[in-house]
Amino acid sequence: MFSLKNFDWLNFLVLILILSLGTVTVLSVNPQLFTTQITYVILGILVYLFLSSLDFRIFEGLGNFFYLMSILILIAPLFWGIVSRGAVRWIQIGGITFQPSEFAKPLLIIFFAKYWLSKNFNFKNLVAYFGYLFFPLFLIFRQPDLGSTLVVLVIALGIMFFTEINWKQIIVLALFFLLAVPFSVQFLKDYQKQRIVHFLNPWADPLGAGYNVIQSVISIGSGGLTGKGFGKGTQSHLAFLPERHTDFIFASFAEEFGFLGSVGLILLYFLLLRRILQRSLALKDIFNLRISLGVFFLIFFQVLVNIGMNLGVLPITGITLPLFSYGGSSLVSTMICLGLTESVFRLTEEKSRLEIGVFR
Repeated sequence: MFSLKNFDWLNFLVLILILSLGTVTVLSVNPQLFTTQITYVILGILVYLFLSSLDFRIFEGLGNFFYLMSILILIAPLFWGIVSRGAVRWIQIGGITFQPSEFAKPLLIIFFAKYWLSKNFNFKNLVAYFGYLFFPLFLIFRQPDLGSTLVVLVIALGIMFFTEINWKQIIVLALFFLLAVPFSVQFLKDYQKQRIVHFLNPWADPLGAGYNVIQSVISIGSGGLTGKGFGKGTQSHLAFLPERHTDFIFASFAEEFGFLGSVGLILLYFLLLRRILQRSLALKDIFNLRISLGVFFLIFFQVLVNIGMNLGVLPITGITLPLFSYGGSSLVSTMICLGLTESVFRLTEEKSRLEIGVFR
């Protein structure tokens, strides 16, 4: 049951490099959090190796159970949540604070992948699918956590598109969502609406809603080609850059390591995502394919949005940079997801090799 045969050590090396660069950046911009971040990294690696060694097929029949678990942990902040900056997203147990919405993501990936396993794509099943999707989205959105709400939505839609859906149905769904966007804006908090408005012109309120993105762009630009050097980022160290170790850690990194360092980091994410996508599309089992693609959409969307908002080309949504930003919930949750995909890839490739050996 426990085995690391056919383990992808090259992909693991890319993970270690991203984790290392993130930890070094946390050490630079907020040294008092370094020990905690190292603990999160070690825990994440152990979880990744453990799940990679498991036979993922033990999870296939637990889709409905995982969905129920995700709903229960998302309800928990309503009763035991900690209020921070007007949001109730965290729970504290025994001195450890964690964000339930992060751990709901891998559970929901398995459920969404399992849902379409025995169902055809038709109106009835689609309505039921969005019915299941509504509850976790509602619970996350009301915390409020727009970033995680969008991540779960993207995962669900990404997995859904790998059913028997055709292009006409995709076009109809796309039009529906486009029409729903203006309607959904009324449910946003005032500060969320301001972020969208001032994303287009942050200088309209440089000390208010536009402050974060302005300081982020300044930080990235001041890094130049090679950066100011480790521990020498003025924008981050003088506290001009907000959330310098979480939402805007990319700007902190770019200021100290420059354009070349930023391109190197983006290249590492590209290698990670390319490897996941390449191995996913080679899978023949549709359940395995949906799980691995769900993880791909999870990481791709978060990387795209986080770097985009740091560069000022996307609105600020509070999405952290996976494997890089400070925080145990996001890091460990992402490593759980990657551990699942590695288990899928490892056992599938092992089975293929056995079949080729028998055929020969």
